Amino acid sequence: MNKLTSRFLIVLLTFAAFFASAINAQQSLKVDIVGGVRTATPIVVVPFAVSGSSPLPTDIADVIHNDFNRSGKFLALDKGSIVESPSQGADIKFVTWRLLKQDFIVVGRIKDGGNGMLQIEYELWDVNKQQSLLSQAMPPVPAANLRNVAHQIADVIYQKITGVRGAFWTRIAYITAVGLGNDMTYSLVVADSDGFNPQAVVSHAKQALLSPAWSPDGKKIAYVSFESGNSNIYVQDLATHSRQLVESHRKGINGAPAWSPDGRKLAVALSFSGNLNIYVLDMASRQETRLTKDNFSINTQPVWAPDGQSVYFTSDRSGKTQIYQVPASGGTAARISFQGQNNQSASVGYDGKQLAMVQGNGNVYKIVIADQGLGGQVHDVSPGPYDESPSFAPNADMLLYAATEGTRGVLYSVSADGKVRQRLALSAGDVREPSWGPYRGH
Repeated sequence: MNKLTSRFLIVLLTFAAFFASAINAQQSLKVDIVGGVRTATPIVVVPFAVSGSSPLPTDIADVIHNDFNRSGKFLALDKGSIVESPSQGADIKFVTWRLLKQDFIVVGRIKDGGNGMLQIEYELWDVNKQQSLLSQAMPPVPAANLRNVAHQIADVIYQKITGVRGAFWTRIAYITAVGLGNDMTYSLVVADSDGFNPQAVVSHAKQALLSPAWSPDGKKIAYVSFESGNSNIYVQDLATHSRQLVESHRKGINGAPAWSPDGRKLAVALSFSGNLNIYVLDMASRQETRLTKDNFSINTQPVWAPDGQSVYFTSDRSGKTQIYQVPASGGTAARISFQGQNNQSASVGYDGKQLAMVQGNGNVYKIVIADQGLGGQVHDVSPGPYDESPSFAPNADMLLYAATEGTRGVLYSVSADGKVRQRLALSAGDVREPSWGPYRGH
């Protein structure tokens, strides 16, 4: 790939509009789980016993089952193979589940909590040791919140068994594009981590929306809009629905926002001085600090290191796109990606030990993860050929990315080992630019 093509690609990844889409798409995503890990830990989630005859809008056990399966760490027993239905530890016949080669079993109950609320209780048992590992009664909730409770239960169980905090009760953001030509509209959407409960934050925009980025507290999203005819950066408050224009220069590109870990700054890519360069914008003072000094290359797609002391970014200064790292206060940038012909669009795990990126070889672009703690060993987590925009879950055990299938854009949630993928697609239209949000508070 020559330098001109490299420059074109990097701008395309940051600011391009979507591929042409079919008309009349809906916001809801169709969810399919692809693949499975035979070596994953076997676990059975028994359907929860329900008091009363009124049907519930959510099958809690089914949500937990799907959370486990898409994590890559667990293999939940198919519902058709569940031959007994205990609802508490005293009812479990452990010999049955040992014969079915299950290591863990989850049982639970849903009771009337009064005042229109539901009380959910659950237990986690080690099948081989016949030992109780968890027993918890969740705070009463309305029926509409059962999915949230299911994700919270899955998070607690995940952490109990793996030692890593679960990230199922989190949210994702993405951009949808619906329509053709002048009729195309764009929306910024927030949904549960599994793609359910989508809510449009910005809807039916006539100009492209790009690069959503969550604030560390999960209360705001920065994004790029072309509504004024130029690319400008806005911050949307999810609670108040108000928004603020934070970066708008009279000329050039204003894009690729990324929040600092303390939420006080945005790293952005601006071109008002000539070539595209990385700046840090102080949100309180609106003062800009330029980090990259190279006037002969394109520098974009900034992302902060977890400690806030440095910023990763993509640059074509070597002739091809690669990942570099520069101190957050400014200084000399160091190249950190060396495998593959091209690397761009970095996402950093919460502890800084894993770096996901788009790696290009020939005309194939895949998502790879480099383990910086093991000498930068790299493994693929997507098949290509046109994958982009990786975004780690807050526990780095899963990540989101965008893929092109035919002429359509879809999302995938993939386990960090690449063995289990969850496909998230609109019934018609494109979905792109995913961003995985932080942990949610209780």
